[in-house]
Amino acid sequence: MELKSDIQLDLSGLQCPMPLLKAKLALNSMASSQVLKVIATDPASEKDFKLFASQSDNEILAFEKDAAAYFYWIRKA
Repeated sequence: MELKSDIQLDLSGLQCPMPLLKAKLALNSMASSQVLKVIATDPASEKDFKLFASQSDNEILAFEKDAAAYFYWIRKA
């Protein structure tokens, strides 16, 4: 079962630090408690997003990865 998201952002093909920067911009435009789904292909995004969540009040609700991409569901603080 996939989590519901309010906004989906496909950042496939972008390299660090662009996926995180674009996700931060999207979160800034969202209301509190909304969920952003991010799709990224950069392996560095896994470390970047986990660090970002630990240093902010935003929460990674779920994380998945497959052979093609990394998927994050982030709830805005």
